[in-house]
Amino acid sequence: MMLVVTEFLLSSMQSGLNSFNLPTISNAFFIDLILGVHILRVSSKVFFKARGPISALVMSICLSICALPTAHAHHSTAMFDHSKSVTITGVVKEVQWTNPHVAIFINGGEGSEEPALWLMEMTSPGNLVRDGWSRTSVKAGDKVTVSFSPLRDTSKGKGGALKKLVLIDTGKVLTANIRAAERPNLEETPEK
Repeated sequence: MMLVVTEFLLSSMQSGLNSFNLPTISNAFFIDLILGVHILRVSSKVFFKARGPISALVMSICLSICALPTAHAHHSTAMFDHSKSVTITGVVKEVQWTNPHVAIFINGGEGSEEPALWLMEMTSPGNLVRDGWSRTSVKAGDKVTVSFSPLRDTSKGKGGALKKLVLIDTGKVLTANIRAAERPNLEETPEK
């Protein structure tokens, strides 16, 4: 029953928000919110009987907070300017193949620009594997050319959302689209 109610609330909230052209909020947020409320209700009943009203309230709040850790864990891709594309050439310094986002650090620059350290953010390892990547696709020391959507606020450093990476030595092309890979209801969208 809880699953049916959760799915109904998710679809209602998403369609309601989307009718105002607001950014889509992660389904994980709504699931955590609903689970937190459910835990609050159940735990307060249990602890009220065992310890009294004050203990029940304190324990219920603590359990609810523990149930909501992912509510604010994910960010949108709004920090990247997807209307622009920048290309740099350089050498991979480090690859961090970890959740929630794979990161590639590249020492390089645009054209005759002084080389600098750039951070390329990508989607999760699971999404990249489905797109043909592997943990060893790119390694430290590889010479690469990358195209990416740059950060909107360049005062925060050099970097962006990687779109395409070309291994110079082999010519192998790898692509990553963080916006497409992390849109909501990915499994429900028909492939084109």
